[in-house]
Amino acid sequence: MSYELSAEHEAFRRSVREFAEAEIAPHAAEWDRKHHFPSDVVQKMGALGLMGLTAPEEYGGAGLTGEEGAFTSLCLAIEEIGRVDQSMGITLEAAVGLGINPILTFGTDEQKQTWLPDLVAGRTLAGFGLTEPGAGSDAGATKTRAELVDGEWVVNGAKQFITNSGSDITSVVTVTARTGAGSTDGAGRERPEISTIIVPLGTPGFTAEPAYDKLGWHASDTHPLTFTDVRVPETNLLGERGRGFAQFLATLDDGRVAIAALAVGCIQACLDMSLQYAGERTTFGVPIGSKQGVAFQIADLDVMLQASRLLTYKAAALKDAGRPMKEFKQAAAVAKLYATESAVTATRIATQVFGGYGFMEEYPVARFYRDAKVLEIGEGTSEVQRMLIARGRGLPVE
Repeated sequence: MSYELSAEHEAFRRSVREFAEAEIAPHAAEWDRKHHFPSDVVQKMGALGLMGLTAPEEYGGAGLTGEEGAFTSLCLAIEEIGRVDQSMGITLEAAVGLGINPILTFGTDEQKQTWLPDLVAGRTLAGFGLTEPGAGSDAGATKTRAELVDGEWVVNGAKQFITNSGSDITSVVTVTARTGAGSTDGAGRERPEISTIIVPLGTPGFTAEPAYDKLGWHASDTHPLTFTDVRVPETNLLGERGRGFAQFLATLDDGRVAIAALAVGCIQACLDMSLQYAGERTTFGVPIGSKQGVAFQIADLDVMLQASRLLTYKAAALKDAGRPMKEFKQAAAVAKLYATESAVTATRIATQVFGGYGFMEEYPVARFYRDAKVLEIGEGTSEVQRMLIARGRGLPVE
């Protein structure tokens, strides 16, 4: 397979970059400082077609196929938005990968017609309620429950760290919950029956608690959620009952590549900023870029960028080509692990290149430094990726 981008992809990249530099870059620092979620700009991303890159035309999407590189196009968009602002990058990633994708992949025709047109157009957002206070990497430990009573699902529980779940344009959250006793595996461990339920915002008993005060991603909308006797129709079951675990695993596979693309945008920003600063800043009468101590670190940034980008594009190309799921899952874990850990290292290097100025919030490297760390955590920690990679090589690691 070739992972070289087509002329159409390169033209698309340029158009997204122009949008990002005009509509997002001038305001990113202020949004970060004020912890402001710019709903109007998110809707502009939708109007540009970024939310609908992987959706069919019947729901307002671009109608791109795998052969045309639909998923690769999404990764390019996330990379370019993330290059100027990681908060808006994760907003786009979560809007498509965690909001639209589960409904598009597992929803009924009625569910798709109800929710997708507005989500695809970017008029509204959807959240994906998976993580709980005691169930992060161990998602099978979900405590939220949904009981079927008189034709309605009654949902009780709590979720945390849910992106796009409480903004003024959020319309719905898909929630994983225990819907039955399940079974035990060969080792005697419980495997609960987990299903996914569609819960519209505004449903009585469903509360998006106050937004988190986060280390980074200040302009991203992230909330804990609580469900107290929340009632929704039986038809709000997403996909088959008891298939929630498999559904969110498939959702996270795509998301890992998208997070890798966000990390690539971060590394690109670090390289761009470091190159410019190293050429302008002088010490002892010469630019600091002439010093090996600085130049070699920037060379390392270039290597990390190229390697991360190729791993990400490879994984996206495998998805677009419909290659076997085992092959794609392995590539997704490799790309996510390497690109996100490289992004964290890249922000450290860039901050060091800037010296004392890199520690000041007036320079964007400080924002990227804060934003990068969560890339190693969200949609599967680095430890989970290493476990998946090892299992993919036949090791029975737990």
